[in-house]
Amino acid sequence: MTSRRVYFLNAASFLKQSPLRLLPEILLWIFIASLIGFLAGSASAGFLLALDFTTKTRIENPWLLYLLPWAGVLIAFLYTRYGKNTDAGNNLLIDEIHNPKKVVPLRMAPFVLLGTLVTHLFGGSAGREGTAVQMGGTLADQLTLLFKFDAEKRKTLLMAGISAGFASVFGTPLAGAVFGLEVLAIGRLRYQAILPCFIAAIVADRVCIEWGVHHTAYSISTIPSLTAVNILWALVAGICFGLCAWFFSWSSHKLTHLLKQAFSSPLLRAFLGGLAVILGAALLQSDRYLGLGIPVIAESFQGPVPVYDFLFKGLFTIVTLSSGFKGGEVTPLFFIGATLGNALAWILPLPTSLLAGMGFVAVFAGAANTPLTCLLMAMEIFGTGSAIYTALACVMSYIFSGHAGIYHSQKIEVYKHAQKN
Repeated sequence: MTSRRVYFLNAASFLKQSPLRLLPEILLWIFIASLIGFLAGSASAGFLLALDFTTKTRIENPWLLYLLPWAGVLIAFLYTRYGKNTDAGNNLLIDEIHNPKKVVPLRMAPFVLLGTLVTHLFGGSAGREGTAVQMGGTLADQLTLLFKFDAEKRKTLLMAGISAGFASVFGTPLAGAVFGLEVLAIGRLRYQAILPCFIAAIVADRVCIEWGVHHTAYSISTIPSLTAVNILWALVAGICFGLCAWFFSWSSHKLTHLLKQAFSSPLLRAFLGGLAVILGAALLQSDRYLGLGIPVIAESFQGPVPVYDFLFKGLFTIVTLSSGFKGGEVTPLFFIGATLGNALAWILPLPTSLLAGMGFVAVFAGAANTPLTCLLMAMEIFGTGSAIYTALACVMSYIFSGHAGIYHSQKIEVYKHAQKN
C-alpha cells in the first residue's frame, strides 16, 4: 500500500469520525431554514401591513363595530364549510410535531389571515401572533412534500416555521427562535431543531424589516438599583402576573367549553360573541379594549392608566376568541400584563415603566409556559438593563400560572413543582 493511499484512507476515516461529517446536512438545513424565513417573513410583512390598514379603517369608521356579529358568522361559515381540519390553529401545529400524521393543509394560511383581518376590521379584541405562527408553520410544512422529508425532519420544519412566524411578527428573532423550541412542552427544549429555528427566525425578522415593516418601540425609563428589597418586590409582582395568566387561560378554556355545550352551531357562537363585544363597548362607552390595543400598551409605560384596564381587556379578548374569532392571544396578553404592572405601581414601590415592562412579558410567559422566550423578548425590546427584574417576573409567573396554558396541545414533560401522590 502506497503512502499516498494510506494518507487518503486516514483522511477518510478522520472525516467519518469528525464533526465535519455533519457539514453537508448543516448546509442543507441552513438553506431550508433560510427559505422558511423568507416565506414566513414575507407573509408576516404582508399581514402586518394589511393589519395596520384594517385597524386604521376601523378607528376612522366606528360604525363597523356593529357589524362584528355578522363578521363572526362569516368567519365561522368559511371555517365550517371550507376550512375543516384547520380551525385548531396553533394547537394543530403543536399536535403535528408531537404526533406527525399529515402535512398541514395550505389553506390554513389564507384562512387565518382573512379571519384575523376581518376580526380586527370589525373591532374584535384579538392578537396577531397566532396568524403569523400559523402562516409560518403552514408554509414551512409544504416543504415536506418538496424534499420528501420523514416524520422527524418534518417536526424540524414545523418548529422552524413557528419560530420564523413569531420572530417576524414581533421583531424579536432570539425570542422567536426559542419560542419554537420551548412552546411544545413544559419543561423541555427540542434542541435537535436549534439551528433551523435560529436561522429561520433571524432571516424572517430581517426579511420582514426589508419589506418596510416597523415594530412598535417600548422603553423602560427607570431601572432601580438591584437591592434585596427590590428583588423581593419583583418576585411579588411575578406572582401577581402568574395568577393573572392562570385566570386568563382558565377562563378562556372554560368559556370555550361552555359555549360549545350551550350552542352547537359555530355560527351562532360567533354571532353571540360579537354581540357581547358590542354590548361591552356600549356599556363602557369606549373602544379602548378593541383590536390590538397598542396605544394603551404604550401609554402604560409613560404614566398611570385606569387600574381596571387589564381586567376589561382580558374579558373582551376571552369573549372574542372563545366565540370563534381569529388572531391570537399574545398582544392582548402584552396589554393585560403592561396595564396590570401599571396598576401594581400604586402598591409596589417599583417604577411604573419597569412594572409595565415586567408585566408585558411575564403574563405571556405564564400563559404560554415560555419563560426563556419571554426573557429574551424583554432583552430584545427593553435592553439588558432590566433583565434581572424581567427574568424574576417571568420565572415567578411561570411557576404560579399552573399547567393549563393558552395552548392545550402543549405537553407536560417536567412538572413545575412536586406532584402529590
